[in-house]
Amino acid sequence: MSKRDYYEVLGVERGVSEAELKKAYRRLAMKHHPDRNPDDKASEDKFKEANEAYEVLSDASKRAAYDQYGHAGVDQSMGGGHPGGGANFSDIFGDVFSDFFGGAAGGRGGRGGAQRGSDLRYTLELGLEEAVRGTSVTIRVPTLVNCKTCAGSGAKKGTSPVTCTTCGGIGQVRMQQGFFSVQQTCPRCHGNGKMITDPCGSCHGHGRVEEHKTLSVKVPAGVDTGDRIRLSGEGEAGAMGGPAGDLYVVVNVREHAIFQRDGKHLYCEVPISFADAALGGELEVPTLDGRVKLKIPEGTQTGKLFRLRGKGVAPVRGGGAGDLMCRVAVETPVHLDRRQRELLEEFRQSLAVDSSHSPKANGWFEGVKRFFGDL
Repeated sequence: MSKRDYYEVLGVERGVSEAELKKAYRRLAMKHHPDRNPDDKASEDKFKEANEAYEVLSDASKRAAYDQYGHAGVDQSMGGGHPGGGANFSDIFGDVFSDFFGGAAGGRGGRGGAQRGSDLRYTLELGLEEAVRGTSVTIRVPTLVNCKTCAGSGAKKGTSPVTCTTCGGIGQVRMQQGFFSVQQTCPRCHGNGKMITDPCGSCHGHGRVEEHKTLSVKVPAGVDTGDRIRLSGEGEAGAMGGPAGDLYVVVNVREHAIFQRDGKHLYCEVPISFADAALGGELEVPTLDGRVKLKIPEGTQTGKLFRLRGKGVAPVRGGGAGDLMCRVAVETPVHLDRRQRELLEEFRQSLAVDSSHSPKANGWFEGVKRFFGDL
């Protein structure tokens, strides 16, 4: 039996944001949860189906594979899609109950102890030449680091956190609401199981302070807008001694005055004179490696593309360099003096006696005549 499309299961469009995806899943999970629908096989199946869909679409790598290959791209990595399987489900399920009981139900907030720091994002602006050739840059990033005064504990030097008297150090309290009995994050210690009675004066009990870090980033050759460079452990410091998150440097390549980039290919517009277009000639055109000669055959028309092989970009993920496409634009002369106008007038009259010099114009006018004749 073929599976339904995961986006259809959750009732969302492709390209939906993480927040909207999460919201749609929470709504379905609450509606079809087995505890609310005992002995209802149809609801149980829908609950499992929604969980499987969310487990794939909430994971960036699985979602990319699914978008490209469908179910075939994720079946092996899914492990069957169990109801309640995976960290994403437990996080979401906690949020479902928090809507009804005002706090997390054994999910993210109630673990206590060390917690991994948040990942950070930094947008790096690069010129086209830097992106194509690669470079090393120094960036300055605001982040949270462990307080040196208290070594990240949040307690004043010489003291230490004490066991929470509300939850007894568990980090959670049990709450009964109707037929539900759930665990909720302790409102006093916020799930840590410890309380700071004498906070550190430097971090005011938070255990972390904001600082600016100066980092060196090596940008590989061939990067393009949207590419990410991951700096492991350079994100925010973790709470309660937990590991630091990662820093993702996202590349944004500025517009270039001459070239436009499309993947591994470059495009540029080359203006040529009316005389060069008619008689042919040789021009110097720019590339990222210097100037090259470009032969223009006689009778060249505006829009003609000339391909310079290997003069594009070598992609960051490997493969041969792309090409440089030079698009010709015939420039009409302006600000003519008297003699130039006379010469052009003579030239126009000489062309009028033989329409073969302008085959496109001749064909177009013939088409116009046929059009009005049909009317």
